[in-house]
Amino acid sequence: MSGDHEGQSFEERLAKARDSAKLDRPPREGKAANAPDSSAMRLAMRLGVEMVAALVIAVVIGWGLDRLFHTRPWLMIAFVPLGAAAGLRNVFRAMGPERKS
Repeated sequence: MSGDHEGQSFEERLAKARDSAKLDRPPREGKAANAPDSSAMRLAMRLGVEMVAALVIAVVIGWGLDRLFHTRPWLMIAFVPLGAAAGLRNVFRAMGPERKS
């Protein structure tokens, strides 16, 4: 297991391995990670997830209350518009101007 590492410190071997794997090279020029395209895609994904999550949570709460109170399907139907309203509120909040605190 000693191999050809005799006489070299751990830091020297680590630096050699990082250099051979090109882990310490500078970032490439070109598109940045926060380019407008990726920012727009992140925002679109977030808005979609916000809407779907709010609706799913509303349906689950309505379904659970329907099972609890034996009112199937009325509470689930009542919670769907509430979930849609909550999702839209989150979307509008995400699209609105950023507040700097």
